[in-house]
Amino acid sequence: MLCIVFGLIIFYQYKREADYRSKVFAAELDLIDNRILDAYHNDINLRGFFSFLQQFFKESMFEGVRVSVYVNERLYYSLGVPLPYDISEIEMRNSNVGDNDYTRVFDSDEERFYFLSTVKSEDGKVVIRTAMPYNEKVHDALDIDKTVWLVIIISLVLTLIVTYYSTRVLSRNIILLKDFAYRAATGGRFTGLDKFPRNELGDISREIVKLYRERGKAVEQLNRERKIAVHAIEEKARVTRQMTNNINHEIKTPVGIIRGYLESILGDPDMDAETRTHFLERMLSNVERLTSLLNDVSTMTRLENGADMIAVDRVNMHELVYQIENDLPASNLAGSMSFEFDIPVDCEVSGNYNLLNGMICGLIRNSALHSGGTEIGLKLLSENERFYVFSFYDNGNGVGEEHIPHLFERFYRVDTGRSRKVGGTGLGLPIVKSTIVSLGGTVSVRNRSNGGLEFIFTLPKWSDYKKLL
Repeated sequence: MLCIVFGLIIFYQYKREADYRSKVFAAELDLIDNRILDAYHNDINLRGFFSFLQQFFKESMFEGVRVSVYVNERLYYSLGVPLPYDISEIEMRNSNVGDNDYTRVFDSDEERFYFLSTVKSEDGKVVIRTAMPYNEKVHDALDIDKTVWLVIIISLVLTLIVTYYSTRVLSRNIILLKDFAYRAATGGRFTGLDKFPRNELGDISREIVKLYRERGKAVEQLNRERKIAVHAIEEKARVTRQMTNNINHEIKTPVGIIRGYLESILGDPDMDAETRTHFLERMLSNVERLTSLLNDVSTMTRLENGADMIAVDRVNMHELVYQIENDLPASNLAGSMSFEFDIPVDCEVSGNYNLLNGMICGLIRNSALHSGGTEIGLKLLSENERFYVFSFYDNGNGVGEEHIPHLFERFYRVDTGRSRKVGGTGLGLPIVKSTIVSLGGTVSVRNRSNGGLEFIFTLPKWSDYKKLL
């Protein structure tokens, strides 16, 4: 399109320049004819004027001009070789120069072309014939200079180059946007963000790509969260089903035992008192086991489903553990094992007194039932800006390393027969973990190098909790 526009401009300018040069050329020839007519009307001798013309046009493009003046068809004055009065004697070819019609004639003797003009006076007595030889000087004067063509061509080339690179910048944005649109539609990855030019359109293109990527990231994050939520729901349903099955299995055993003893008592009215008493004691033991199981299930359900409803207050761990130690002889919770603790008097945590009391008692009971040791201890290991780190330990037998990852699983037992025999429900340690997690802490377990188990758990400081509020 630019070439077409340039071509039209060049054609128009060429015609305009050619017409202008032709008019200048014709004006010079007309000037000669008009001066001769003026001299004739004023009765001036033309010899001096012709001598002036010959000297004036020397070495110019009008050098060699031929002028013939006829008065009443007779030749009076002549500059150069006289021109015939009757122009039919020479070959004529029409040519338009400027606003006047000049006849292009060919002189056979000289074998060259002339521009021939004829002017007559108003009375028709004087006829002036002027012939301008078409030589190289005239050709150069009428033709556009080659330098002009060179300038035009260079300007055209430079314009095309600038236009090419300018449109290339725009087309580069369009091509990159097209590639981005295709990849976005087909799910491909667009990696040409840094290839967009540093201009307004490039900035807009980069913003479009960034918005699309941010939207994609948001969609991916939403999908991940959805998968996590679905997985959590499925996991919760699985755990619920597993817990239901485990509870059903755990309940069947004591209920079956109770039912068996009842049937035995009812089926033998003459049963001796000692046997009846033994059966009733076994039934009571299984009823207590069933009650303990239902209490633990209720506690687990409350911790997992109502963690956000737990009332949190300032709890002094030294006072709490001190009270537990004083109650141990009456409750016989630790059995024959001794209990000691080392907690500063100003150790205040963010928690729930009853839950923490139940959690520590659960750890003591677990050690007393399963560790086989003689000592139980609780101490403060360390602290940081947010948490206290505690250690609960015993000097018992510990457990096999293969059991360590499963100790906090519901109804998991290291020794199934022994655990049931001593009255364990399989929910003691899961309740401990749920309690600590519900209060914002963490818990882990490991075997001690010198024997026994060690539970490392953290609880948030009361001062840090107040800052969060």
